[in-house]
Amino acid sequence: MPLEAKVRRRLQQTLGVVDDHDTKGPRLLDDAARLWNRCERFIAMHLGGTEPDLDALELACYALQLPVRQAKPPTTGKFGRTNLKDRAEQGAELLVSLFDSQIDEHLLDRAARLLHEMSHRAPVPDEARVLADAVNLDDFGVIGLVMQMIQITRIGDGVNQLAEGAEKRDQYGYWEARLKDGFHFEAVRKIAEARLLNARQVAKMLAGEMTEDQP
Repeated sequence: MPLEAKVRRRLQQTLGVVDDHDTKGPRLLDDAARLWNRCERFIAMHLGGTEPDLDALELACYALQLPVRQAKPPTTGKFGRTNLKDRAEQGAELLVSLFDSQIDEHLLDRAARLLHEMSHRAPVPDEARVLADAVNLDDFGVIGLVMQMIQITRIGDGVNQLAEGAEKRDQYGYWEARLKDGFHFEAVRKIAEARLLNARQVAKMLAGEMTEDQP
């Protein structure tokens, strides 16, 4: 069952402001829509259960993009990746605090459960596994490079650090570990492998251009 139109409009209005400086833009809403479309594609591939909770899954996709009102960006790891557990918990907390009087309580509880479960090693609901794989796939490919660039610029880094991070990931076998442990469905892992090839090609081109600019 799709989300009610008034609920979706309220979510879209909230996502239209991307930070605590009231900056308006389409980034968060576009990211939420892309994540939800990806989940729908996975459901169509029969990766979830026979009767998936689509409205809770869609609501969780919006919740993951809700802007965190804080002085500093979300916690990131040494490779600039936002901690999945922190992101999910923040999304669940914001969803409940912002929409507890506007969204059916049962629906809120179901969406919050998906968010809390998605970072577990073995999530119980199939929808949580679908959501986790959809989120993790965002780290791969050209989209992953662009998303990382957005994150690192928020802490003052730039193109040099993006290129250095890409090189270190390959040196340390980061992507191989992510491919092994980051996905619940083999079909999504295959998509990630293909996207990784694209990202490595772009990173190679970036390194080449930076070499040209060296004295």
